[in-house]
Amino acid sequence: MKLSKLFTKTLREAPSDETAKNARLLIRGGFVSKVMAGVYEYLPFGLRVLNKINNIIREEMDVVGGQELNMSVFQNKEIWQATGRWDSAKEVMYQFKDNFNKDQGLGFTHEEPIAATARHFISSYKDLPKAVYQIQTKFRNEARAKSGLLRGREFLMKDLYSFHADQNDLDEYYEKVADAYSRIFERVGVSAVRTFASGGLFSKYSDEFQVVADIGEDTIYVNEKENRAVNKEVYNEDVLADLKWNKSNLTERSSIEVGNIFKLGTKFSEPLGLTYTDADGNLRPVIMASYGIGPGRLMGTVVEVSCDEEGIIWPENIAPYKVHLISLEQNKKADKVYDDLANSGAEVLYDDREDKTAGEKFADADLIGCPIRIVVSKKTLEKESVELKLRNEKDFKLVKLSDISQSL
Repeated sequence: MKLSKLFTKTLREAPSDETAKNARLLIRGGFVSKVMAGVYEYLPFGLRVLNKINNIIREEMDVVGGQELNMSVFQNKEIWQATGRWDSAKEVMYQFKDNFNKDQGLGFTHEEPIAATARHFISSYKDLPKAVYQIQTKFRNEARAKSGLLRGREFLMKDLYSFHADQNDLDEYYEKVADAYSRIFERVGVSAVRTFASGGLFSKYSDEFQVVADIGEDTIYVNEKENRAVNKEVYNEDVLADLKWNKSNLTERSSIEVGNIFKLGTKFSEPLGLTYTDADGNLRPVIMASYGIGPGRLMGTVVEVSCDEEGIIWPENIAPYKVHLISLEQNKKADKVYDDLANSGAEVLYDDREDKTAGEKFADADLIGCPIRIVVSKKTLEKESVELKLRNEKDFKLVKLSDISQSL
């Protein structure tokens, strides 16, 4: 991609109404554009990052047997009334009357509709277990829409739902998904701590995955030895006793929630009539669990914990481009480096702009945050070389033109 052709431009100053690092850097770098509080548009750079995160999530969900689908955002009042959440969740669920005076809702999660849909396909123990997931836009009437991508009113969610005949089967699958979540966060480039927490509107308790960060709105108590934690919401002597933890071994930290998993039991299957016939001919309610990750929230979290004063430092797996190529003098050598790298399969962002100084190009490279910066100049070409520097390091090295591809 040539920067001279890019739809967006970088900004020297961040919007005055944004205080979170992720929002300031992503807006300045041309990754996202703010529509209103809690609502952001993903621009070309941002969408590339988001798609890479989504692909990592898809790969890991497929490994644990998840089948991808896509459900409606519009929600039937009747289905949500069956579980009582049309009323209990109305503070977070957008609800309105359409032009026919019919009540409608916008999905902020999909336990009710997926249970209703599963009634058509699950009727016997032979149909279990099953797991389906989607990566879909959700809407939440968030009263505290702030912190950039970390707390939104319109946001992307990966929500997985699993269906089981008994608790043991659910418990086993639950741990498989927990392991998959750990792999996702590691591949994306953050260190997430599995955290015992409240289940909110979904269940009594849950497991969250928290990334330690100063901006985090959650407070967790971390057991460093076990790399596990407990959320302040449920932190008490009884919970510590159940976990067999000593209070003196815990460290209080601020953190960002990047994922959560819930053992739902029959909370949604029973009121919606999702049942199966067991091997003895008895009718039983299906046991369910749900598992969520916010890809946009995860993207914002990466920026919060992987940046410096100059800009973003993207982990290679989700960087918009692997290489940021800079030409300081317009010449055919730089164009050839770009063509050769692109033809070799490398993802290259090429700063070929003629109206920018060297300092402006370097500043933009640091702000955008690609893992590798390559500079082609008259000085380097005199040595038949380019200057190669990693974004997270200060020093650069000279690499021969013939050796660039092997050096990436």
